[in-house]
Amino acid sequence: MLAFVALLLVAAGCDRNALTGSKLTRGNYDQISNGMTKEQVERILGPPTTTETKDMVILKKTTYRYEEGKKFAIITFKMTK
Repeated sequence: MLAFVALLLVAAGCDRNALTGSKLTRGNYDQISNGMTKEQVERILGPPTTTETKDMVILKKTTYRYEEGKKFAIITFKMTK
């Protein structure tokens, strides 16, 4: 079972910001919800700036971090084994 767990966006419409070309916008952020897969999140926000995966005893946790200037979003996915 893959589940979206946490999301944080600082200083955030849909698609890309017309001035910067960024996908890290309030509209895209608002489309992210619990239960989304990594692929669904990447379709909205694009590939993450960094990823970190931890393989724990009962679950596998992957964290996506998106950064652009002072804006950032952290999305954590947990998959039970």
